[in-house]
Amino acid sequence: MMIKVEAIVREEKFEDVKAALSAIEVNGITVSQVMGFGAQRGFKEIVRGSEVEIFMHPKIKFEIVVSSEEWEKKTIAAIQEAAFTGEVGDGKIFSYAIRSATKIRTGETGYDALQSLAK
Repeated sequence: MMIKVEAIVREEKFEDVKAALSAIEVNGITVSQVMGFGAQRGFKEIVRGSEVEIFMHPKIKFEIVVSSEEWEKKTIAAIQEAAFTGEVGDGKIFSYAIRSATKIRTGETGYDALQSLAK
């Protein structure tokens, strides 16, 4: 079974999470800069002398597809430890089953499509 793990974390935790994933030898990740908010909602900031309420916070989104529940647990634990500050806004981690994967270059599918070794 393939599983996709998505994590939305603070921008300043990008390098920590990337290093944690590398340390457990996760081979493939996709990273995006995203905006959003959760429980903390917005905050007020002075922009050009006027108070403005900002609702969206800059975040980093990691997307990782792993090949088993064991890897899902290891990946989630690594992200959670690396992204933790204990403050509101640390982020969320989601995981869900992937039905299929196909490597475009070789046509390999499933587990073989997840392997990053050049063939």
